[in-house]
Amino acid sequence: MTDRKIKSALISVFHKDGLGPIVDSLNQQGVTIYSTGGTESFIRDRGIKVVPVEDLTGYPSILDGRVKTLHPKVHGGILARREEDHLRQLSKYDIPEIDLIIVDLYPFEETVANTEEEDLIIEKIDIGGIALIRAAAKNYQDVVIVPSREDYSTLQAVLNEKDGVTSLEDRRNLARRAFAVSSHYDTAIFNYFNEDGGLPVFKVSEMRATPLRYGENPHQQATFFGRMEGMFTKLNGKDISYNNLVDIDAAVGIMREFESGDPAFAILKHTNACGMAVRPTQLAAWKAALAADPVSAFGGILITNKPVELATAQEIDQLFYEVLIAPDFTDAARELLSKKSKRILLQYHHLDQQSKSFKTLLNGVVVQDTDLKSEGAEDFTIVTEREPTPQEVTDLVFANKCAKHLKSNTIALVRDNQMISMGCGQTSRVDALKQAITKAKAFGFEVAGSVMASDAFFPFSDCVEIAHDAGVTAVVQPGGSIRDKDSIAACNERNMAMVTTGIRHFKH
Repeated sequence: MTDRKIKSALISVFHKDGLGPIVDSLNQQGVTIYSTGGTESFIRDRGIKVVPVEDLTGYPSILDGRVKTLHPKVHGGILARREEDHLRQLSKYDIPEIDLIIVDLYPFEETVANTEEEDLIIEKIDIGGIALIRAAAKNYQDVVIVPSREDYSTLQAVLNEKDGVTSLEDRRNLARRAFAVSSHYDTAIFNYFNEDGGLPVFKVSEMRATPLRYGENPHQQATFFGRMEGMFTKLNGKDISYNNLVDIDAAVGIMREFESGDPAFAILKHTNACGMAVRPTQLAAWKAALAADPVSAFGGILITNKPVELATAQEIDQLFYEVLIAPDFTDAARELLSKKSKRILLQYHHLDQQSKSFKTLLNGVVVQDTDLKSEGAEDFTIVTEREPTPQEVTDLVFANKCAKHLKSNTIALVRDNQMISMGCGQTSRVDALKQAITKAKAFGFEVAGSVMASDAFFPFSDCVEIAHDAGVTAVVQPGGSIRDKDSIAACNERNMAMVTTGIRHFKH
């Protein structure tokens, strides 16, 4: 027989919220309840009979509560198979069967997030709770494990609808949840101790899963594992798709470069910015960003560093877009933009990025430091005879930030804090530059007087020569080629300024 009636329970939880209805139901069904410490007091205060674990074990809670349930009279009752030999041993040693374990682990992750005091963090490494979870889950054939308060509703349904009788499938599903909880907990602890990466082990665990409509293409299934609500509040629109997520991630990366300062706007398509501008007003920033490539902007991802105002919203509303991201929206702007029910509005709380990034490759995973380096004018080394003018320096900083977030090989053309064009994802840097020049002219921009940024060094002088012929006056690039002197000489011959940063920003 695989069905099991719950007759006894051990409850030991950190958070008591949501526990009341559970213990009420257990009491109504005549279940013997064992408990410890604060949980025991909580149950007793509800007028429910509870047996202290110390009465069962014959030992008090010791070592400041570090040892309470670690005892054969507890774990014997959990781990015993309900068969003749094991039951005989329980009888011999006066150990009661324990049919249900309800545990809520110490909040280790929350503690790490809220303090740097190691003593407090270490004390939130749960030992007894983890042992109870693993023991009960191992013996799921006979024992019910409720490993977190998120599973109370599952247990409550069993108590209400099945009179406390669980099937083998019920118990196995909860055991699966239990091992998910315990492995996630252990991963969090390991990653805390391995924050410096001293041990080359890759461990990631995320309990929050959001099924997506489909993946990159309709024939691919996809699930997002993460906590978007930690970064965004969704104010309007349809469900976020896989491709939306990829583009939102890219948008966050580029706007992080411009989070403070004057109003900035970026328009992205397939993770690349097709428009980017900084202006004294938000409306001007939007118009300048859109002007760079209004064709690619159709169906794009929009992001700004300032609350969206009504005047800007009225202009944006004329364009079909997928997602609009901002730190806030005025009431009037939100009302207008929400009239189109499928358009996604996201209010961001912060633009922080994780220090490590990873992706699957071949039959494994590669982990790297996230490219959080952002160069300013102070990082420039002037390598030409002519120094860049103050305006050129401003534009070179801007252009370098744009190039960092465009797919390699890439070239960004900038004038007056506006990316007037870009070429990206090309197999040749010359092709990227030619693409940028052609696009700029196609959308009515005069390349003359602009500056150029490259995501990597110039191995030949050809890009400098082409840029000069189009009217580019200054260049920023990482440097580091054995033939740097060729492009530098080409600049000197043409009275162009060039600065190097010493930092390459390939983006594959």
